[in-house]
Amino acid sequence: MVVIMKRDFTQEQLQRAIGAMEEGGVKVMVSKGSETTILGAEGNAQNIDQEKVSLLPGVERVMRVTEPYKKANRKYHPDDTVVELAEGVCIGGDRLAVIAGPCSVESEGQIVAIAQDVKGSGAAALRGGAFKPRTSPYAFQGLECEGLELLKEAREATGLPIVTEIMGTEYIGLFEEWVDVIQVGARNMQNFDLLKKLGRHTTKPILLKRGLSNTIEEWLMSAEYIMSGGNDRVILCERGIRTFETFTRNTLDLSAVLAVKQLSHLPVVVDPSHACGKAWMVERMALAAAAAGADGLIVEVHNDPPHALCDGAQSITPAQFAQLMEKLRPIAACVGKAL
Repeated sequence: MVVIMKRDFTQEQLQRAIGAMEEGGVKVMVSKGSETTILGAEGNAQNIDQEKVSLLPGVERVMRVTEPYKKANRKYHPDDTVVELAEGVCIGGDRLAVIAGPCSVESEGQIVAIAQDVKGSGAAALRGGAFKPRTSPYAFQGLECEGLELLKEAREATGLPIVTEIMGTEYIGLFEEWVDVIQVGARNMQNFDLLKKLGRHTTKPILLKRGLSNTIEEWLMSAEYIMSGGNDRVILCERGIRTFETFTRNTLDLSAVLAVKQLSHLPVVVDPSHACGKAWMVERMALAAAAAGADGLIVEVHNDPPHALCDGAQSITPAQFAQLMEKLRPIAACVGKAL
């Protein structure tokens, strides 16, 4: 349930409305937007006397909310959320933020060179996998902590904030210290223990990828796990879902961008690289994502894709990335965003 206050409400009226809701046994979230103030019931709102609350001075109207997610719900938070990755670097609002870099960190020379290239083309942040969840136990698993050290060196060389994937709760302290944005991969989207601890034990932004076969509601409920723990800095990432189609690695669900924008206030980025699995598709799908209103993109860039240790087939070169960035500018402008 949400209570929408009148524009001219007083603090006394606000406290009376909060008290009436708390009598129903819920916690009350207060969301102050640019035009409205909303009180959201966190918990089971069945025992709240809706008619009594609606008649209180200062209350505009009361609405029942049927969706199970609350903190991630636009009804509770009507204004778009903007998440700061580092000083002066944000996702959400009127800018299209592009995160770029290799699937895996392979060496100091590789990650620093790519970081310099993508920064020169206008990337807002650097991605790179240090811990790699692979389908096969025999595939390259990443450099792990050494990879994090190399990402730090790339950040020092370029100033780009770093985005990398966490694999387990035991690494939260390390990521809190070394990483700017913590990525939760598709396979961990419903690792509820990890989500809860990321909510409680870090204030770093969390980039939450949609699971391989998960619904939009399940995805938003995973965001709710993080937010209910106290960390509201969640960025959603559509990276393609598993369907019957086998030509592409996954099926990019661009309608999810629009759906999430309708249902939630959280920023949404799109990963065309993992969605398609084919480098030649990345540019067009990235442009389509920007046209659909995505707040950002996360693109795999490698300086030698044929010899990449991971996902070379879906990685574009730095030169191709530079071309993509130029083509993105007019598309972004059409939907009211700037690079």
